[in-house]
Amino acid sequence: MKHRLSLLAVLLLPLAACARGDATPTAAAGAGAGAVAAPAGATAQDPRVALSAKVPGSKPEDFRATPVPGIYELSHGAEISYVSADAKFVFSGDLYRVSDKGDFPNLSEVRRRELRLAKLGELPESQMLVFGPEKAKHTITVFTDVDCPWCQRLHGQIAEYNKLGIRVRYLFFPRTGPDTESWAKADAIWCATDRKAAFTRAKAGDEVPEKACPGSPVAREYQLGRDVGVSGTPGVVIETGELIPGYMAPAQLLAHIQKALADDAAERKAN
Repeated sequence: MKHRLSLLAVLLLPLAACARGDATPTAAAGAGAGAVAAPAGATAQDPRVALSAKVPGSKPEDFRATPVPGIYELSHGAEISYVSADAKFVFSGDLYRVSDKGDFPNLSEVRRRELRLAKLGELPESQMLVFGPEKAKHTITVFTDVDCPWCQRLHGQIAEYNKLGIRVRYLFFPRTGPDTESWAKADAIWCATDRKAAFTRAKAGDEVPEKACPGSPVAREYQLGRDVGVSGTPGVVIETGELIPGYMAPAQLLAHIQKALADDAAERKAN
């Protein structure tokens, strides 16, 4: 018997392919520039309205014109696929532009970074655990699992990150998912009287008394992590919106941030 996938299922296949396991140390590559401005608000004549009618579960604002005539971007969180204007063809993968300089800016990665920053901007810092002064030179957002060894190593060096001018905002991402021990620990930390102290004790391997309370952000932060492309921990988002899938030592991370910001500034100036 033949089975047919819906168009939306095909578009979102990359989301289902993510494995949530420990992320090992890594150096992430940079990306180019060249994003296209989003279309204005949808009207009855807007092609995005017709596209959303043909792709179940989508909304007009999920679609965006690309530099390629007749091809639209469809975003879900920070995941991107592409669809033809008549919705008869769909493909996933990265879209590159051949520039006059002979390089190939990755337009898809530029968009993913924009989408990541927009999604993170929806969550107030009052729902995060923040280590470091408010006026630090750099701020990173780290999706963390209490039981992740590399996350524990990162937090064990929190003073070094702060000393280098890196402020760390933590969001919970229990890799094992809901109704697990790691999830319960995250809830217990949030419900503790002194959350940051409880977090630090848990990262050191100490017990945190089990506790539940209303308003825990763990579920929302876990879903946010999935939306922005986190597949392992620590998942580090820097100021440019780049997602670094793993641990970096303090000095290495600072150098990476500085280069990423310089590259981003140069790309914006060139475009």
